[in-house]
This record gives sequence, C-alpha cells and structure tokens, in this order.
Amino acid sequence: MAPIRIRDAALLLGVSDDTIRRWMAAGTLPAGSDTAGPDKGVTTVDGAHLAQLAVARARAVTDSSPALTSARNRFTGLVTDVEMDGVMAKVGLQCGPFAVTSLMSAEAARELGLEPGVVATAVVKATTVIVERPAPQHRPQENR
Repeated sequence: MAPIRIRDAALLLGVSDDTIRRWMAAGTLPAGSDTAGPDKGVTTVDGAHLAQLAVARARAVTDSSPALTSARNRFTGLVTDVEMDGVMAKVGLQCGPFAVTSLMSAEAARELGLEPGVVATAVVKATTVIVERPAPQHRPQENR
C-alpha cells in the first residue's frame, strides 16, 4: 500500500479535502492509517485505490467527447495568453493546476478564436513522457 495523506490526495485529484473525506465516509475511497514514521496514525488513502478513482473520473469526462481519437490526454482549461507573429502562434492554457503551451499556426489560432478567457482543450499525444517521483528521504547512517 502506498499511503497518501488526505490533503495530497485532494491536490492530486483537484478536489477539496472535504470531498476526499466524503468519499471515504461513503465508501468510494477506502480510508487507511499511516502505521509508521512521523505521520503515524494520520488518516490516509491507498495510492492504488486513488489511482483507480482518478482514472474513472478522467474517463467520465473524456468519454463525452464526440471525436474518435488515439490521443488519451485531454486538458480542458482557459486560454491565458496568445502571442502571434506573422505565421506562428504560441497559446497558453491553464488547465486546473497545469499550464499547457501549444505552438500552432497563427491561422489555426485565429480560426479557433483563441484569446484569453476562452475555454479550450489541449489534446496531447506524446512520444516521450518522462516520469519523476520524489526521492526518498535519505538519513545518514550512524557510525557503529
């Protein structure tokens, strides 16, 4: 089990701490307790269960799209910035906590009516995805 604190689970799913607690009370998300370390006794959720819920919630949003596509990564948000020169445009979107930037033709940006405040979806299909995770806390070994 990969225990995740309630506030971290809420940040990961883009919901409030109270929503996580309501899901736990309703049995949608099983509650656990950290049994070791400095957070002993703190209420947690299992990372695997949280991942399943995240996938189910994302699928519910993306399944409503009428388009058939091989891309699985869709980020809906607000256009925050559009910079155009003669041929190209750089479009910034704020999709929840994620900032997404797209480079496209200026013609495409005009045809889509992209300007700050417009709701748009960035569809991403990447050939390279780099995965990171926090490094474990290293404790110096005692000399014995």
